[in-house]
Amino acid sequence: MRETAVSFDYKPFLRSLTEAPGVYRMIGVDEEVLYVGKAKNLKRRVSNYFQKNHPSPRIALMVAQIVRVDTTAVRSEAEALILENNLIKSLKPRYNILFRDDKSYPYIAITGDASPRLAYYRGAFEKGVRYFGPFPSSWAARESIQLLQRLFLLRTCENSVFNNRSRPCLLHQIKRCSAPCVGVIDAESYARDVKLATLFLEGRHSDVIDSLTARMQAASDAFAFEQAAVFRDQIRALQTVLHKQFVDSGKDEDVDILVAEAAGGQVCVNLAMVRGGRHLGDRAQFPSASEGLGVADALLAYVEQHYRLHPAPTKLVIEGADVEAIRALLEDVLDRPPIVATARFQAEKAWAEMALTNARLAIETRLRETGRAEAQLDALQAALELSERPQRIECFDISHTQGEATQASCVVWEGAGMKKSEYRRFNISGITPGDDYAAMRQALTRRYEKVAAGEGVRPDLILIDGGKGQVGVAWEVLTELGLTSIAMVGVAKGEERKAGLEQLIYPDGRPGLALGGEHPALHLIQIVRDEAHRFAITGMRAKRSKTRLTSQLEDIPGVGPTRRKKLIETFGGLGGVREATVEDLCRVEGINRKMAEQIYNALH
Repeated sequence: MRETAVSFDYKPFLRSLTEAPGVYRMIGVDEEVLYVGKAKNLKRRVSNYFQKNHPSPRIALMVAQIVRVDTTAVRSEAEALILENNLIKSLKPRYNILFRDDKSYPYIAITGDASPRLAYYRGAFEKGVRYFGPFPSSWAARESIQLLQRLFLLRTCENSVFNNRSRPCLLHQIKRCSAPCVGVIDAESYARDVKLATLFLEGRHSDVIDSLTARMQAASDAFAFEQAAVFRDQIRALQTVLHKQFVDSGKDEDVDILVAEAAGGQVCVNLAMVRGGRHLGDRAQFPSASEGLGVADALLAYVEQHYRLHPAPTKLVIEGADVEAIRALLEDVLDRPPIVATARFQAEKAWAEMALTNARLAIETRLRETGRAEAQLDALQAALELSERPQRIECFDISHTQGEATQASCVVWEGAGMKKSEYRRFNISGITPGDDYAAMRQALTRRYEKVAAGEGVRPDLILIDGGKGQVGVAWEVLTELGLTSIAMVGVAKGEERKAGLEQLIYPDGRPGLALGGEHPALHLIQIVRDEAHRFAITGMRAKRSKTRLTSQLEDIPGVGPTRRKKLIETFGGLGGVREATVEDLCRVEGINRKMAEQIYNALH
């Protein structure tokens, strides 16, 4: 515990502070915003910072620099969270530790339909849907869904498909769905299977096995031996899964294991998730800035951010931070905080050690990748004779099929890797089909006109996927916008389009530069260029598919705007119309069998 020396006369301030929810801002000398936080009770939360001894050296250092505390009371915690996020983004306080990936955990959802659907889900929760998770990775969530399909045969199809089936789909044929869409299973039996799947996701495995055992015995007593055999196989499959698929504690318990490790100037927080006694894997997280950050501070910041957004399990196992500090923090964040303890039992100690090992491995991987990226950037700076190492690289590519569905992509490399959150696609219109030069001009103009106006992020280097023509057009755009101080180079494909034979094209007329296939700078350029191409072509294909289907519907005699609207509404989109059978199409109001066959033939 570290004693906190405070220059701010906080006692009169705390006496007058409201107990309403809100946001507080710690202000230092010269009006510097040191920290922004949210509280459901401002008085209680802010008071915690001014205790005599503080468990976090980093926060103790911050508190010693406070000269004033500003607060904003709001009506609810939700409003406080939004205001806090906005202030952190705009003010960038140096004592705020951000884990950028903390919102991206996947869930498993069971919908509230008459025949509930099993689904992989990310995003805001909706009413009437049950959510299970979060899962540490998409793999863990999808693996669990496949498991539930094998065990309980629940449907995973969208409602637009489910409501228009006339025969069982392939999943039924391979024994992954009981086909409630066409009545192969009755509603009561399907509801029982949904209940068992829910119990399984809640970790109540023994209840599931007991229920299946009772149903097997009832079927056997009724001499329904085939049905009894189905339940027997289901029980065996479930027991096999519980023993082999995951590390299993043998208890129906929900636990999060949180550890932190620091090495090589990097701090990693690793979260391992145990649900229903099954270890679902772990996930390493790195804060946005780790300079001077200790493992205890990282864990405290992570706990606060993570459990604001995701439900807490019944127990947290913590290694690397003060348990009392974590417990006090969660009492502020949650209405019903979980049990917080260090690892005591054999299974918990094994989980904690495994999480620490994975945290160390994640740091080693990150340091190795960072070192390789720095070497590549240094090589790129030297090869292109740049005054500084480029920190932000943007690459443009144009994609279309014989002029159809033209799209431009812009991908971003920043720091040590691709920054997918800042990728952009530009739908190109108003040009002659197939005119790549005009498409490049439009894309670059739209991207950099805001930069020229003093808005937006300015790159250090622009890569153009193309030869002299595309580079010339791109340079004209930068010249018109007054941005010629930004370095730019084209990447022309080599002979027979072989990797390693690329030539770099300068906009000022200098001879092209061939680095050779083993050059580290070319490896980096290839990574960014290939990502731009992938991003462009996937967007183009999606746009082309939608455009073609819409065009095909418009070209069918007798299918006017009203019928097109009915078709799209009935099948949930253009993709659903394509998947519909003739019988499905006949059920749409205003479409007889002859018209349905005409539509089906036109789309196939």
